[in-house]
Amino acid sequence: MAEYSDCDRVSWNSEAGRVSGRIVQVHEADFDYKGHRRHASKEEPQYEIESDKNDHIAAHKEITLTKLDR
Repeated sequence: MAEYSDCDRVSWNSEAGRVSGRIVQVHEADFDYKGHRRHASKEEPQYEIESDKNDHIAAHKEITLTKLDR
């Protein structure tokens, strides 16, 4: 079961440092992302997150995310 839900604010580490954004979609089944197949399940969901700084959408596993206050 997903720990986070749509609209939750989260942060994660990237090559450019710590990034934050808002979850726009929770995936609990495999999905295509930027031309690649991403594996997700109810036990190991993945999240699409829109960056706070621009309109970039990132996909991350739950373990890489930290929930932020709204």
